[in-house]
Amino acid sequence: MALTAVLGTGLMYLPRDGEEDLEEEYTPIGSPAKAERRFVQGHFTANDSLVFSISRKSAEVPYASILVVSKAETLLEPDIIEEISKVDDTVQALTVTQDNGTQIPYREVCAKNQGSCVPPNPLLFAWKRNKGLNLRTITFPIYSLAGQIVSLANILGGTVLGESMGPSQLLLQAKAMRLQYYLETGGEENERSKAWMIHFLTKASSLEESLALKKIQVVYFSSLSRQLEFEATSMTVIPLFHLAYLLIILFAIVSCYRCDCVRNKMWVAVFGVISVALAVVSGFGLMLYIGVPFVLIVANSPFLILGVGVDDMFIMISAWQKTSLMDNISERMSDVYSKVAVSITITTVTNVLAFYTGIMTSFRSVQYFCIYTGTTLLFCYFYNITCFGAFMALDGKREVVCLRWLKKPETPDQKCSSLKKSCCLPCNSLQDEYKADIHPMNLFFRDYFGPFLISTKSKIFVVLLYVSYIIASVYGCFHVQEGLDLRNLASDDSYITPYFNVEEDHFSTYGPRVMVIVTEAIDYWDKDARKKLESCLADFENSEYVDENLTEFWLQEYVKYMENLRQDINDKTSFLSNIPTFLMDFPLFAYDINITSSQEIICSRAFVQTIGISSSTNKKLMLLQFRNMAEKCEVPLMVYNPAFIYFDQYSAIVENTVRNVVVASAAMFIVSLLLIPHPLCSLWVTFAIASVIVGVTGFMAFWNVNLDSISMINLVICIGFSFDFSAHISYAFVSSSEPSVDRKAIEALYLLGYPVLQSAVSTIIGVCVLSAANAYIFRTFFKIMFLVMVFGAAHGLVFIPVFLTFF
Repeated sequence: MALTAVLGTGLMYLPRDGEEDLEEEYTPIGSPAKAERRFVQGHFTANDSLVFSISRKSAEVPYASILVVSKAETLLEPDIIEEISKVDDTVQALTVTQDNGTQIPYREVCAKNQGSCVPPNPLLFAWKRNKGLNLRTITFPIYSLAGQIVSLANILGGTVLGESMGPSQLLLQAKAMRLQYYLETGGEENERSKAWMIHFLTKASSLEESLALKKIQVVYFSSLSRQLEFEATSMTVIPLFHLAYLLIILFAIVSCYRCDCVRNKMWVAVFGVISVALAVVSGFGLMLYIGVPFVLIVANSPFLILGVGVDDMFIMISAWQKTSLMDNISERMSDVYSKVAVSITITTVTNVLAFYTGIMTSFRSVQYFCIYTGTTLLFCYFYNITCFGAFMALDGKREVVCLRWLKKPETPDQKCSSLKKSCCLPCNSLQDEYKADIHPMNLFFRDYFGPFLISTKSKIFVVLLYVSYIIASVYGCFHVQEGLDLRNLASDDSYITPYFNVEEDHFSTYGPRVMVIVTEAIDYWDKDARKKLESCLADFENSEYVDENLTEFWLQEYVKYMENLRQDINDKTSFLSNIPTFLMDFPLFAYDINITSSQEIICSRAFVQTIGISSSTNKKLMLLQFRNMAEKCEVPLMVYNPAFIYFDQYSAIVENTVRNVVVASAAMFIVSLLLIPHPLCSLWVTFAIASVIVGVTGFMAFWNVNLDSISMINLVICIGFSFDFSAHISYAFVSSSEPSVDRKAIEALYLLGYPVLQSAVSTIIGVCVLSAANAYIFRTFFKIMFLVMVFGAAHGLVFIPVFLTFF
């Protein structure tokens, strides 16, 4: 307790502001996209105050976004556009007043094009300038607006197209429109932009009401939203944490309650839960002292540690109750530790190993979770065999004293007797101390469940049940979705959810614009070099994930420009000397060519428009295909978009999960081989681990849980728990002195069936409170822990005892 008091002071380093870097923690360390971003930042510059182009940015730009959905079939009607215009005017009129009295109007923080704010939507901008604009002649996805080509790909959604007009089609209907308010970045502007965005978020929720909008529905979002909502989510779990502790204490008391006042273990159970709490305080305090970052998903850890800690406690209490009251305390403690210490040590070592193998993953959030949980489980073990063991010994002394007092004849001093008897509450019934103290549930496993399970009919049924379980699990494994959907970082009732739903319904056709970068200096004036480059670009355009009509490449425009001037494009001098005048006519392309003072083009870039990548699988396939095409091209190419930072998790997640599971399972096998004196038993335990992992992964698909960094943690946990249950039963089976395998199985269930059941139920109770959380992260934790417990207990209590009798 002194150690806890010292280490507990580390909790003062718990982060107060709750600010987390989502990119840093939930995207893979060393992902290719991060290296690509560094290259883009180092080789391409942009002057946002002159010309702003979102597709040319190397990182996410702060923005506020509004999606407008028409209640009619289409919003291409003057009265509906008028309502959208009102929304736009209101947003652009927003001014935030800071604490020091300075005012920040939108026009001061907006991203600018030649001194004026970038229009949130070019079509709306054109209509506001010319209300006579014919909305029946708009073409999609490319529209020629006052001689300027505008891409409507990501700013109009739910489109119905008519006849073909060149590379575009006539736009008949559009159900939704995007208004994107880009803000300035860099230094002081970041803080001002942030202040304006927070003000926008407070005002946007009441836009429909305040403007009395009749014809449109409005949803909103900002680049800050994910962060703010994620932090708000973490606060919702604190009350659940208290409830979980209360429920587990109640369950421990009920499951350890005995009518026999001497052997009643209510207070021991309460102290067992307190011992786990001390371990959590010590482990977390130590980690915070060392400086291991505390991230949101670490808040799940105590629920889990609680389950593991009380598991050991139940096994120790169960062993204590099988000792004789007549023996002295040291003999009884010796007896308990000789029976359970190896079993508890095996499960702790394997659990800690399972978590420490999780440190190998390339997701920081998973690393931090595994460090916190693994270390706290070590404290839990240490506190159970010392602190909790000492309390159990003290309670043994209470048993002896209580027995002596109850046996004494009543004395005239009734008061004193009542006081003495109070230590023996509840119930003053006294059992025969010579009889073994067998819990009714142990008798149930020995006399009913065990014999029923090893009957021939039951064994056949168990085998058929297991085969069905494996078939369903394997089927589910092939249907698991990959990757963390970023909307899942917010709570269910967040304004983020309707925004993403509208985006999915109406704006899912077009994805991000991807940079195709020529990373080294090549001779652009050389016909062969250009041909190779054009060929590679054509490969991209022929991909099913690219709209070939929306490619943008300065070289293609430059070739046309030179042909119009009747200049020789294949002449180096002519090629280089005309670039400055070309860039004056096409200023945007200045940001796509990195040309040195000695007239050498170090690198340049083109842009392709992605389509059909709304699902995580398609995002992964697109990314892999693009990188593969870039690698195969004869010209050195690289592909990049800021969204790739998040897309990289889709390809990393499966590889990381498989590696963690394989390494952790191998570690479990080695530990069980060293500590369980039977090689066959080690194989069965490893088989149980693999079986539970396949089951949990498969059933994740049926319960709508994605394979992401959060569920990956749970699969690591899975290994530890499936080992726990199977190892306890297997160890009891091989340690049994019974002559037949059937009798060995019954004895294993008699000795450890009830503690395993208690452990599973207590952990389910601990995490079931998370099912009430209105946040995906915590609900996912509940779902997977529930599956792990149910499947782990099923293996420990049903499948493994039956399978062990076959060999």
